[in-house]
Formats: sequence, C-alpha cells, structure tokens
Amino acid sequence: MTAASGLVIVDKPAGLTSHDVVARIRRLAGTRRVGHAGTLDPMATGVLVVGVEKATRLLGHLALTEKEYAATIRLGQATDSGDADGEIISAASAAGVSRAALETALAALTGEIQQVPPGISAIKIAGKRAYQLTREGTPPVLAARTVTVRQLALTALRPAGDLLDADVSVTCSSGTYIRAIARDAGAALGVGGHLTALRRTRVGPYTAAMARTLDELAASLTVIPLAEAAAAAFPRRELSAAEAAKVSHGARLPALGLGSGPVAAFGPDGTLVALLTEEADQARSLAVFVP
Repeated sequence: MTAASGLVIVDKPAGLTSHDVVARIRRLAGTRRVGHAGTLDPMATGVLVVGVEKATRLLGHLALTEKEYAATIRLGQATDSGDADGEIISAASAAGVSRAALETALAALTGEIQQVPPGISAIKIAGKRAYQLTREGTPPVLAARTVTVRQLALTALRPAGDLLDADVSVTCSSGTYIRAIARDAGAALGVGGHLTALRRTRVGPYTAAMARTLDELAASLTVIPLAEAAAAAFPRRELSAAEAAKVSHGARLPALGLGSGPVAAFGPDGTLVALLTEEADQARSLAVFVP
C-alpha cells in the first residue's frame, strides 16, 4: 500500500548518505516517488526532509529555506574534504589559539559572505560531480558563492594538546557549507580546521524535535499531510472555488502583494491547490497539486 502524499521528517544517522535514507523511505512508503530537500553528508546527522508522492514537488522550494546546525570544528588539522571523513593535508598546533581570536575569525564569516564550496562536494561541473573530479586527480576550481550566515556562535571550547575542538551553532541560508566555515576559520587562524561533528537541527519550520529515526519510522511511518506541510512552510492564500479551478488549469490570478517567494494556495475545502509566486501584478503557479 502506497503512503499518502506528504513529508517525512527523518533524523538521519551518521554513516548513511541522504540517498540511502530515500531508499529506506521508498521501501517503507511503498513508492519510488520519494525525494529529499537539502543533502546531508554521510558524517552528518539530524533533520532530513523527505517528500513522498506529490510532496516531492515541494522539495525544491523547501531546500531554499533557512537551516540551523550544531557543529564541532577541530582546529589544528585541515582535511581535503573539510570533515573527519577526509585525509589530513596539513597540521599546526592550535594550542595558542585564544577564544577571542577564534571569535574574531567566526565574526568574519558571519553575514552575507562569499564562500568557496569544498572541492569534495556534490556540485556539478560540466556534468560531473566535484568529488568525482577531485578523486580523478583533476580537482575543479570552484567559484565563490554568496551565502548568508545569520548566526555563528561559539558555544564551547575543549583543548586537547595541539588540537582545539570548538562547538558552534550556525543559522544560515541554503547552500552554505559548514565544512567550508570550519576550513576558512582554521585558515584564518593559521592552523587549519575541519568538522568532526555536524548535526542539522532545523530546516525551515521542521525541527529535530519533529524528526523520527529510521527505526521509529519502520515501526510507524509518520507522514505530515501535504496541505499541513505546505501551510507550515509557506505563506497561505485562500482561493474561491472559481479561483481554485482557474489555478488548477494553469491560469494566473491577481497578485495580493504576498511577495515573490512561494505561497501555498488552498481551495475552499482546505485542499492544497498550488504553490504560487507573484510577479508584478500577477500570481502564477510554481506547482499544481490537484487535477
């Protein structure tokens, strides 16, 4: 029996790829129409938003929402991947790094910044993933991207000989690499840095408290219904029966000044009809969910 359309909020374990999680949910939901929003690296844990059936059409828009992380940066070693799964490529004692110096380095990585993604990443270059090119011995030169780090707070410091572990909390825009923050903070301090732990605690409105482990989901697959999921993530627009009919056939509606971001449009019976975006004085469909 195929699960109903909706979102599954998974607490991803370490050691699995995001695609591994999707494969598990496909089996549990009884459908291949499953996808995820916002990839987590195998080492990372925490909130992975998975869409089932029609909810897969929400995922591209959910991936653009703000995210929160708890991370541990190890200063004193740099790795080729920026995390503990990579090979150490340099080492320098971090014993002399002060809290004030680290906070200054983190402050420089806060706000709207230009960030170069890690070479070992899933970014596509001429049809190939960056990590594939790196492993083939031709690491790509990746261009810096504009990302927003709204908060980057130091929460704990733990010296360990020549190494210094720093726990940080991060609130950031989509597309931000926490591995790159670790790399750049370590480089700024002259000692190198990489991630030893990363947990995503929030994707948009979906928090770690809402997430379920794969074992819990195997016992009872918890699916947030499509309409409820959209209402939680996007501004809401109520449609009349006539407007709902128009939107379901691709027609445009007058804009209501709700902004260019996705707006969830609901019919009189509470059904999610479409995601809309406003351009000038018109609202057009990004995705339609009813026949």
